[in-house]
Amino acid sequence: MKGIILAGGAGSRLYPASLPISKILLPVYDKPMIYYPITTLLLAGIKDILIITNPLDNQNFEKVLGTGEQIGVKFSYMVQEVPRGIADSFLIAEKFIDNEPCALVLGDNIFHGFGFSSMLKRVGQKTTGATVFGYAVNDPHRFGVVEFDENNRAISIEEKPQNPRSNYAVTGLYFYDKHVVEYAKTLQPSKRGELEITDLNNIYLKKQALDVEILGRGFAWLDTGTFESLLQAANFIKSMEVNTGMKIACIEEVAWRMGYIDEERLLELGKQYNNDYGEYIKKIVETGSKKLKSNAVV
Repeated sequence: MKGIILAGGAGSRLYPASLPISKILLPVYDKPMIYYPITTLLLAGIKDILIITNPLDNQNFEKVLGTGEQIGVKFSYMVQEVPRGIADSFLIAEKFIDNEPCALVLGDNIFHGFGFSSMLKRVGQKTTGATVFGYAVNDPHRFGVVEFDENNRAISIEEKPQNPRSNYAVTGLYFYDKHVVEYAKTLQPSKRGELEITDLNNIYLKKQALDVEILGRGFAWLDTGTFESLLQAANFIKSMEVNTGMKIACIEEVAWRMGYIDEERLLELGKQYNNDYGEYIKKIVETGSKKLKSNAVV
């Protein structure tokens, strides 16, 4: 399965902070924002990842992440010249996807919860249909909203409805089968001039090929698109890390726990950081904490 991170867009809601650099490279507490969606894909067992950027920041992403070889994966880069909606990602990435199943995660979405890795691995093993993730929110009119029948089966998805039929928003994480590019090519721009991901999801829904995984009370879904939400996310990450002594979305650690790199390589990576981040990597190796299951680390 291939993985895609959509990290394009201007990030204008975070101006002036995001004027000199993409918002997806801004820090969320102690690491760049993009480390969090990378972790989501790694925990799903995905090692071949395409990062779609805006034209100005492509080189910045390559500078921060490189080829991915250092953590045992492969990063590729493509440019979205003009923001044309989330579903445009699949048209840009057609050659990369190469008729395989793929997962797409938005660059400003953070997921955290015990057992999330197990859920991702299970969903990632599907080869037919699509899977999206629903999360209860207070303001569903801001999102794509999924409606369920009495058997908890999805029966509709509506983009930013004035009168939402549920309070379950579709998060920025999507898994699709090999038909995703084929279906994306049939989409017409919405009134906003974008190719809507909700329209793509509705194609799968009409074909009775869409599953909705509910992220319950034990999960956190953080959208870091505003100053307030960015600060809330940073405070959440700090609180969890301070209270547990474990870092969230340390991509070097995740790669090690997933078996993509060995202990020696992990220690080498940790030595490049002369701070708490590097000390943390050294500590987990010294304490032999690889015994901890990977689904406990998100």
